[in-house]
Formats: sequence, C-alpha cells, structure tokens
Amino acid sequence: MEDIRVAAVVCRAAAGDTEGNLACMAKWVQLAADGDAAVVVFPEMNITGYAAADGHEIAEPIPGPATDRVCGWAKEHQLVILAGLAESDPAGLIFASHLVAFPDGSWDVYRKLHIGPPEMRRFTAGNAAPLFAAAGAAFGIQLCYDAHFPELTTLMALDGADIVFMPHASPRGRPREKFDSWMRHLTARAFDNGIFVIAVNQVGENGRGLIFPGVAVAIGPDGQVMDRLFCDADDMLVVDLPGAALAAVRGHRMRYFLPNRRPELLKRLAGAMPPHFQD
Repeated sequence: MEDIRVAAVVCRAAAGDTEGNLACMAKWVQLAADGDAAVVVFPEMNITGYAAADGHEIAEPIPGPATDRVCGWAKEHQLVILAGLAESDPAGLIFASHLVAFPDGSWDVYRKLHIGPPEMRRFTAGNAAPLFAAAGAAFGIQLCYDAHFPELTTLMALDGADIVFMPHASPRGRPREKFDSWMRHLTARAFDNGIFVIAVNQVGENGRGLIFPGVAVAIGPDGQVMDRLFCDADDMLVVDLPGAALAAVRGHRMRYFLPNRRPELLKRLAGAMPPHFQD
C-alpha cells in the first residue's frame, strides 16, 4: 500500500433533510481537499439522515440527484468520497448503503450486510462484500452493526483489503463512552487482520429523537490507536496512513496471523447458530 491521507468527518445529519446534509458535506469535502486528503469518509446515512423506522420516507435512489452531486464533487476535487444514505431500489427495497465516488466521476456502492434489530422492519440486507481500489490502497466498507461480525473483516482482509472504513450512525452516550465501546472490538478487527481501521460517527440530534456522540478513530494494523477525535459538533479527523506500518506487520512472522489460519477447522461456522437460537 502507498502512503495515503484520509479525512473522517464527524457531522450532524438531520433525517429527511437531504439538501441541508449535502450543503454540510460540500463544506467538509472542500476542507478535506484543501488538506490534501485522498479519501474523505462520512458517517452512515449522512446524506439522508438515519431513521430506522422511516427508511422509505427518506430513501434516495443510486444513482440519483444526491449521488450525482457527490460524484461531481469527487471529480472536481480529485479525491474519493465515501458517503451514506438510505437507498431505494426499483423493487421498492430499502438498503443502508454507502456510496464510493471516484475522482474520474465513476461510482460504486456498498450495501450493509448485517441489519441491526431496530432496522429489520424497514431495511434489506446486502449480499456482497466488495473491495474498492483508490490512491494506491485497497479498502472495504462496513456499516456500524457490521463491525460486530469478525468473519466479515477477515473475509475482506483475505481478499486484499489494506483499510476497512467503518462509518457509524450509533446513538446514545457521550463521545468518550462510545469510543470505549468501540475499543472492545475495533482494535481487534485491525490487529487480528493486519489492516487499518477508520471509524466515524454522526454527531448531535437527528430530528427524530436520536442523539449521536461525536467520535472518530484511526487504528493501525498493530491494533494501536493512531489518532482519535471527540466532539459535540461537526469536526474532522485527518490522519496519514503509512504503507510502511502495514509492511512492518505483514512482514513479521509472529505479528501477521492470516497466513497461519487453518480454515479447515472453521467449516462449522457456515450456517452455525448459537444453541439458544436453534429449534
């Protein structure tokens, strides 16, 4: 992986106020570009806002007017933009999606694979764990609840991910409390798989009764926190991810675990459920 500078924007996203949320985005995209970031990542559903019970009301198509604007900014500023929305498809399904807008004007999308229990009545789970390539790095995306399933990160690492971006819309608590919660599992995702993890949350009240603690964190492939941000209003964490840090872990016979996996022991994971969920 080449050295890469990323910007993680902690921002308020009012549910249903797509126009206002896009105006907020435009400012931070400009600031990220001014700071020479190659990638700027926004929280889960920052374009439409997050409303688990009202997905159909706030959802937008991809491609559509909102995503066209984001793609235009990516081309104008020559950087990669990762931005979230409730996505409506022609069949009437609603996905928690994250747009990947590239500097050449093209785009791709990640659809959340693990739908949290409060979201299950409105949102449909995606079925693919794609990797994306930009600025000399391969990266995956996981949205909020996805990060609690370690096999997903391992799958992305085995496919060649250098970075996994983890945008969140995770309410309740203070920033430090949310950070401490993340430290229970996000450092393990980075350390066990020899990858960088960048996580970012919404901040403030969303107009539908949810309050989000502002936090962003960058974790190195050694599992150590590189930088973090706690805030009560919109802010941005900018961090340089050195390729040498990745090489140091992956070139160490004791600190890089993936080559020594024994997948033949893990076949039972496919389809297995905890005993209390079995009939």
